[in-house]
Amino acid sequence: MTKNNLVWHDHAVSKQQRSEIKQQKPCLIWFTGLSASGKSTVANIVEHKLHAMSRHTYLLDGDNVRQGLCSDLKFSVEDRIENIRRIGELGKLFLDSGIITLCAFISPFISDRKIVRELLAEDEFIEVFMDTSLTECERRDPKGMYQKARAGTIKSFTGIDSPYQAPVNAEIHLNGDAHTAETLANQVIAYLQAHHYC
Repeated sequence: MTKNNLVWHDHAVSKQQRSEIKQQKPCLIWFTGLSASGKSTVANIVEHKLHAMSRHTYLLDGDNVRQGLCSDLKFSVEDRIENIRRIGELGKLFLDSGIITLCAFISPFISDRKIVRELLAEDEFIEVFMDTSLTECERRDPKGMYQKARAGTIKSFTGIDSPYQAPVNAEIHLNGDAHTAETLANQVIAYLQAHHYC
């Protein structure tokens, strides 16, 4: 069967109805930054806070997704692009179900994050730039990845021998060098509340 033979099937229950029953406005909160910048840590705290507010959420984490949905992908430029494309499409489905979805991915390329943004309605994509310096990320290095990259045992590692393109106009800009994860999570919650997502 070719793609030309596929027909979109409309559902009897709409995204709006799914959102209304959850009493929330679905959005995709996209955390981007270097490895060890604090993306997953802050995203976890944000989800915990939203859960305490009785919000319906799901957190998609880079390492977790690569153990299932994207387990066939490597770390070439092409595979990284496909990884983000898949996450964008998956996130779109979560939003259709009315869920506030958090994504923690290095997602180093502006063009890839733009593709995900363009999948969604104008106010559904919230880019969170975890702005933590390379020096601080290397100091943390919880998985020993920077050490391996510096030793040459890992190739094409973002920030070392593969570029990271920082967001230009992220909705939320977090300073990972200056603040605790709890403080940064509160900044995200404040944004969500101010814009009536939760």
